[in-house]
Amino acid sequence: MLSLVSRKTTTFARSLRVKNYASVAANSGESRWPGWEVVIGVEVHAQIKVRRKLFSESLTPTLSDSSNTLHSAFDVAWPGTLPKLNKKCVDLATRTALACESEVQLRSTFDRKHYFYADLPAGYQITQRYAPLALGGRVLVEGPNGTTTVQLEQIQLEQDTAKSTLDARNEITAVDMNRAGVALMEIISKPDMRSSEEAGAYVRTLQSLLRAVGSSDANMEQGSFRCDVNVSVNKPGEPFGTRCEIKNLNSVRFLMTSINCEVFRQIKLLEKGMPVPQETRGFDEDRMTTYKLRSKEDALDYRYMPDGNIPPLILTKAYINDVKLSLPPLPHEMREKLSREYGLTQQDIDVLLSVDAGKDVPYDGLPGSTVLSIVNELLAQLALHNKSFSQNPLTEKQLGLLIDMVNDKRLTGTAAKEILRFIIRTGSGEDVLTIQTQLGFAVVAGVDEVTTWCETAIRDLPDVAKAVKGGNVKVIMKLVGRVMLLSGKRADAKVVRQRLEDILIGKDSK
Repeated sequence: MLSLVSRKTTTFARSLRVKNYASVAANSGESRWPGWEVVIGVEVHAQIKVRRKLFSESLTPTLSDSSNTLHSAFDVAWPGTLPKLNKKCVDLATRTALACESEVQLRSTFDRKHYFYADLPAGYQITQRYAPLALGGRVLVEGPNGTTTVQLEQIQLEQDTAKSTLDARNEITAVDMNRAGVALMEIISKPDMRSSEEAGAYVRTLQSLLRAVGSSDANMEQGSFRCDVNVSVNKPGEPFGTRCEIKNLNSVRFLMTSINCEVFRQIKLLEKGMPVPQETRGFDEDRMTTYKLRSKEDALDYRYMPDGNIPPLILTKAYINDVKLSLPPLPHEMREKLSREYGLTQQDIDVLLSVDAGKDVPYDGLPGSTVLSIVNELLAQLALHNKSFSQNPLTEKQLGLLIDMVNDKRLTGTAAKEILRFIIRTGSGEDVLTIQTQLGFAVVAGVDEVTTWCETAIRDLPDVAKAVKGGNVKVIMKLVGRVMLLSGKRADAKVVRQRLEDILIGKDSK
């Protein structure tokens, strides 16, 4: 029987401590461990975005599926059942490899990795250790010290294990076979990272890349993207130290914090003259420390052997070239284009690239401020209505016309957002001009009507107007809001504010 020790730390306190620790780590630089160098490698297990599992016809489970409802005889290792490779998994893993500039192998094979636990009914996991799908490659990372390159060791296909859940009250472990056999890509980096911040930036960049090529949702919170990190420390100029692996990290924040915890633990041992044992460790986010799971296994411990039921995977150069031609623009290419051609800041680019777009956002010829204002409103409205971006009812044509009309002063930014909210709420596919007419939005071209509304607002809110005249300019937004209400949101808020300032404290105030 397995039991889970109860912990008294509250979720709020735990989150606060993690946030504070990560903040200190992010700002303290290498003064954290003077006289020591840190070496980090990351192994990522990314769930492939396919409907069926890697070697069976069972559907890939979602979080809403009931336990033990989506598995086949092969998934639960019934004798006599045989695997059948899902071609779509090969396609998407190949896309990932090419996006990472890896060398896709014309011949790859599958191995059995043996270990015994309840979540692995066959007693072995099917993977590709010795002849993987792809070798080498690199990921360009926008990190704390500018653009760096993380080299890759290999990319391989493998099946996931079942899910074990500890029931502390009843002291039992429940096993859900739904995840058994789910298709994964294991992406193994070289030990090229030298800080937790670099490792975090690498993981975020890899998430963006996988989403861009459509091979994985890369959602750590939902379990479709999990990380193991290898950490070692050494004195400058000396060989790398003994590495320890931290398993199953499910957020970038915890990944960074666990690295820092492990670095301090190893340094403390070495400074006491004690060796660092090679171990597999877990991370306790309550106590902010890593803990031993087991002694680190080597390849011999897993007794790798070729899987005799799966023939070699043979690819052609023509197939690889066709996949390469189908690749969309990659995140680092989009970053360069958005910065060079449209002058967007890195913060604005982060917003645009964080969208898991099922549709392309039309960038050409559009000022960044307008794009970001409307895209931010779009993301906020989708979140409000519990919709993903792939469920976005706003069409490319509607979005492009909204932005063009704001840029051409045919529509105010406020009115554009109201039209966007209407489309998200109703799912309307009508032309933006038709919706504009339905909702009664029109831009007021002249200043006379705006002036009339401003003067009315000043009469309606005399105390606010007096405060603005007295130098409290911040409260002028109350008057702007009043004018927008009087105009039916047809006035341009920027024009309204300028006109109010002219009347109360500017050229027309005398």
